[in-house]
Amino acid sequence: MLFLKSLLYFLGASLALIILVTIALLLFFLPLKMRYKILVNWAKFCIFWLRITLNIKLKVIGIENIPKTSCVIICNHQSTWEVIGLQTIFPQQTWVLKRELLLIPVFGWGLAMLKPIVINRGKKLEALKKILKQGTARIADGIFVVIFPEGTRQPYGQLGDYQKGGVSIAKKAGVCISPVYHNAGRVWPKGNFTKYPGTVTVIIGAPISSAEKSANELIKEVKDWTEKAAKSIKNIAES
Repeated sequence: MLFLKSLLYFLGASLALIILVTIALLLFFLPLKMRYKILVNWAKFCIFWLRITLNIKLKVIGIENIPKTSCVIICNHQSTWEVIGLQTIFPQQTWVLKRELLLIPVFGWGLAMLKPIVINRGKKLEALKKILKQGTARIADGIFVVIFPEGTRQPYGQLGDYQKGGVSIAKKAGVCISPVYHNAGRVWPKGNFTKYPGTVTVIIGAPISSAEKSANELIKEVKDWTEKAAKSIKNIAES
C-alpha cells in the first residue's frame, strides 16, 4: 500500500513539475526572481501532496531564527526531501550541486533556470574556487545559498564529515551562517522510492556570525550545533 501511495505522490509531483517547468521555459526571458516565484510552487505542491498521499507532515522549530538578509544555509544531507522542503521555509535560494543533475529531463531544466552553482566533483580545487566566487555573487544578489557540507546523503541517524566550503563562502561574503538540521530520512530514506507516514521536523538554529573566526572554528561550531540538534530531534521523535 505504501508503495502505491508513493507512486501516486511521484506521479502527481512529476505532472506538477512538467507543467511548471513548461511555463518557466516559455517565460525564460523573465528575471531570475520571477522564474523562481514560478518554480518554487513545485516545492510547495510537493509538501502539500506528501501530506495528502502519505500523511507526511512538516514541523519547523526556530523559524524566527531565519536571517532577514541573504546568508549561507548549512544543512545536513539525509534525503531528497531537504532540497524540496527548504524552499518552502527559507526565502529565495540556490544550491551547490553536481553537474549531472542538470542532465535529468525536466527536473534538470528547471534547476538550470534558477542559476545553481554547478560543480565538477572530480576537480575539487576548481570546484572550491567556483563555489566561493559564485556563492558570494549570489549572496550579493540577495539569494540564500544552501550548502550540504557532507557532500552526499547520509543514512538516517548518521552525520558525515562537514567540509568547509559553506563557511568559506560566509567568511568571504561577510554574512552569517544559518544552521539547519532535519530528520526527513525517517520518512523518505536515502535511495528509497517508498516513503513512510510521519512528521519531518526541521530545527533552525540562531545565526552564527562568521566574523573573527577561522574556517576550522566555524565548521566545528556548526557541527557541534548539528549534533545537539540531532539528539533533540531524536528525543522529539521518540517521545
